[in-house]
Amino acid sequence: MDSSTVKKYLPWIVATALFMEQLDATIVNTAVPSIAASLHVTPLSLKSVVTSYILSLAVGIPVSGWIADRFGTRRVFGSAIAIFTFASVLCGLSLNAPMMVVARLLQGIGGALMMPVGRLAIVRTFPKSELLGAMNFVIIPALIGPLLGPTVGGVIVHLVSWRVIFFINVPVGLVALYLVHRFMPDYHGQDKRPLDVVGMILFSTGTAILSWLLEIFGEHTVEPVTEILMLAMSVALLGGYAWHAANRKYPLLRLALFKVRTFRISVLGGFLTRLGVGGMPFLLPLLYQVGLGLPAWHSGLLMMPTAAAAMGMKLIAPRVLSKLGYRQVLVVNTVCIGLTIGLFSLVGPSTPSYVIIGIGLLQGFFNSLQFSSMNTLAYADVEGKDTSMASTISSSLQQLSMSFGLAAGSLITAWFLGNVPQSNQPLVTSALHHAFLALSVMTILSSAMFWGLRRNDGESISKGPGPRVEEESTSAAQ
Repeated sequence: MDSSTVKKYLPWIVATALFMEQLDATIVNTAVPSIAASLHVTPLSLKSVVTSYILSLAVGIPVSGWIADRFGTRRVFGSAIAIFTFASVLCGLSLNAPMMVVARLLQGIGGALMMPVGRLAIVRTFPKSELLGAMNFVIIPALIGPLLGPTVGGVIVHLVSWRVIFFINVPVGLVALYLVHRFMPDYHGQDKRPLDVVGMILFSTGTAILSWLLEIFGEHTVEPVTEILMLAMSVALLGGYAWHAANRKYPLLRLALFKVRTFRISVLGGFLTRLGVGGMPFLLPLLYQVGLGLPAWHSGLLMMPTAAAAMGMKLIAPRVLSKLGYRQVLVVNTVCIGLTIGLFSLVGPSTPSYVIIGIGLLQGFFNSLQFSSMNTLAYADVEGKDTSMASTISSSLQQLSMSFGLAAGSLITAWFLGNVPQSNQPLVTSALHHAFLALSVMTILSSAMFWGLRRNDGESISKGPGPRVEEESTSAAQ
């Protein structure tokens, strides 16, 4: 297959699958009341529909790199899309809550393979000098999916049936499967490493418990003692994995990759930054709908400028990074994100719409530049044979950081709200304002992580690699 053809279509393939996954992950939340009424259960009992998907991601992502190395990126990515699409049909046909939970678990398995394997195909296809542009294109669906999900879900539920939410994945999935068959490169790992079963059990179980805790933390349905015990179990399992991995030739996740300075700073810095950013998709709808008293559709519209700005940023991000460098961009841009989050603490019922739109545009602009920078810097100094492992580790920590961010946003808001009824609009708005300020400070402080970068770090990506790196990074699609 001609490499130029692969480069032309591969970003579209990965972007389409990622958009389908990200949209689905958020769109379901809007439909929970309608699904509960249709299945004759309470909305609270459908919490497992949301958490089951998160648990599948936590379990499936760590092993995705090994599966891709063993069976090839084309087969695994295509299978992931097929599983996700088939599970979407099962979700739409569900007759009861248990059937819905099983379908969402299966859907999560497909989603867990799509994200890291798609990113791996991008990294192995494009030389480092072209990686920034490709990644910048692919990351846009990850930014706009969570923003459009609540609005699209609300419109579908209002006009037709909640089942359509899942059926819209079918035509998208079929188109994606066709494109995978025609244009997806098929990369295999250089080493046939055995599957680390013990490591998989330790890490996947630990992350699954932790992800579940973050989803239900603070709910009165779970006793505090139980939460503490589960947290201790999760920490023990993850600690056990760290010890296990240090003494194994082929661990599930090779933590020695963190010795690569740019990879370590990018992944860990990104984890810390997402703690603040990750709470925004949860807090902003509350601010607009509870604090400002806007309907759900209006709230969704106010979040769309963020997506528009994110899409526009991809046009200038390569030039910004080439001129300023990764260190300066990440240090300054992280502070800008924190300041933008803090600006939402000034938004109230009397705030003009154009001011809210302006803040949203700034947020999308800075967020897009941040994620593009972090996601590409992670591979700047990683050798070709380690790209699969790097993609898996990066995806695993991103999933955890998203869960941590949502939990942080909700817990901080609940802390400031106290026992005040959520119908008390002024006090709820005040609590949200305090939460924005807290997340703002957290994000600004996370910029310190990027101080460890050097001025020329990432130049193989932002300004183009030397001949040797170019040769190592370019692979012929099979």
